[in-house]
Amino acid sequence: MKKNPSVVIIDYGVGNTYSVANAIRFLGYNKIRVSDHQNDIRDADAIILPGVGAFDEAVRNLKSRMLHDILGENALVLKKPLLGICVGMQLLAEGSEENGWNEGLNWIPGKVKKLELDPSFAVPQVGWNNIVFSKQDPLFTRTPDQPNFYFDHSYHFETTNDHRIAWCDYGIEVTAAVQKDNIFGVQFHPEKSQTNGLKLFRGFLNSI
Repeated sequence: MKKNPSVVIIDYGVGNTYSVANAIRFLGYNKIRVSDHQNDIRDADAIILPGVGAFDEAVRNLKSRMLHDILGENALVLKKPLLGICVGMQLLAEGSEENGWNEGLNWIPGKVKKLELDPSFAVPQVGWNNIVFSKQDPLFTRTPDQPNFYFDHSYHFETTNDHRIAWCDYGIEVTAAVQKDNIFGVQFHPEKSQTNGLKLFRGFLNSI
């Protein structure tokens, strides 16, 4: 464990970047940068890819800021821990059907599809929901069983059980968290999830 790792929160115009930065600083980490500069990404020990809004806009912004290759170099080749949040998690997929088919980073097998639910369940899913995890380490090592987190989304990541490490019950089993090696993603917003969100950030950063 590195006691004070440097963290870059990717600024690509669609993220809840400063809320994420404030949550991590609250935990006592002070080497935090919100940036889209390639040198900052290369210098970081860990990367956080936040995101709110539409998938297609997120993809366009990554491309326009020439972030696709530098993120791949650091996550896939250098194996730096990377955490995607909400749309940032969905970007890890092969692609999304939101606003027509748009290709993602294709780092974790699976596709992002619209929530198709019984009419008794509102779309988007907005609010608190408990999650069930199949793997605790490292994201959920500090949280109790079936912790609750804050969700806000209309699309969900359909992936295999090999990569889905947590889910929530919202009429169907909705993927809540994914992992492939050093790459993690959560559908919920830890920066809005109070104590459990802080514990998740602590678990992620302690794994470095």
